[in-house]
Amino acid sequence: ATHLDDQVIGAILTIQSATDIQQKEYEIRRKNKLAGHCAKYSFDQIIGNSPAIVQAKEQAQLFAATDSNILISGPTGAGKELFAQGIHNASRRRSRPFVAINCAALPESVLESELFGYEPGAFTGAKKEGKAGLFELAHNGTIFLDEIGELSMPLQTRLLRVLQEREVMRIGGSRLFSIDIRVISATNQDLKRNSEEKTFRMDLYYRLNVFNLVIPPLRRRGNDVEHLFQLFLRNHNVSLPKEEHEKLYAYISSYSWPGNIRELQNVAERVAHLTSLQQS
Repeated sequence: ATHLDDQVIGAILTIQSATDIQQKEYEIRRKNKLAGHCAKYSFDQIIGNSPAIVQAKEQAQLFAATDSNILISGPTGAGKELFAQGIHNASRRRSRPFVAINCAALPESVLESELFGYEPGAFTGAKKEGKAGLFELAHNGTIFLDEIGELSMPLQTRLLRVLQEREVMRIGGSRLFSIDIRVISATNQDLKRNSEEKTFRMDLYYRLNVFNLVIPPLRRRGNDVEHLFQLFLRNHNVSLPKEEHEKLYAYISSYSWPGNIRELQNVAERVAHLTSLQQS
């Protein structure tokens, strides 16, 4: 509006199509995806033919057809994030962002700002333009919360409110941002027992655990151990003589693999490097 002697003498009204606004929002989300918020793996890239892993993949494919929250349970190194990415890529949200964060990797204050974002000047060291949180970046897509059992009680409460209201408020802000997200969380803990022991909110547990997917440990996957080991060796362009492979397989098939696939991958890398050194 234009004023003269405290009188309004003219005004300009700018009208913008809702379609244009939605298109701009889509472009922002697409750029965020191109910046790295995407899922790289599908179910076809989860290797294994053992009954335990085949059953887990079949369940995951069924869950992917829904839009409900999923809690993935399983030991460390078993491939929980691979399944989360596979579910996203098999869902209706496949063309939208897949945003992942490890809840145990950051201090509480940093994790809060990463998840919820913040307004300009919200705290010392904050970016002057503010920052969108991961919930905002995951809009219309999937957010993957790894090691969800490590989330502090205050952050559990904030997460519960986000799931209930489908709205998020940045730190230091007063505006609510509506979000449409699918939450996939993962844990190597017994969250039901934790909720009974009051170390994890029971109401949050039931919000997250609409569907429960259990990833089997490597020791329950039979011949998958050998197939995976051969695959990891081939990735290093190394093949073992038959006799050496048989001796090594006798060992790896009897070992319990507490570190699961991650440990098997490390052992294969070690064998590959030692074999290359011996052959050089």
